[in-house]
Amino acid sequence: MRNTRFTEPQIMAVLRQAEGGVAVPELCREHGISSASFYKWRAKYGGMDASMMSQSER
Repeated sequence: MRNTRFTEPQIMAVLRQAEGGVAVPELCREHGISSASFYKWRAKYGGMDASMMSQSER
């Protein structure tokens, strides 16, 4: 059962945009997420790259 509308690669793309300098409120509006979701994602996936993400699922 899927508990989120976004896949992990999509989440990583949003976080990369934020690292690139896009404002968080603008990102949240653009992607239809709350700022709480964004910060929760950043806490969970913040320092990860694609290879680390696949290992976290195990």
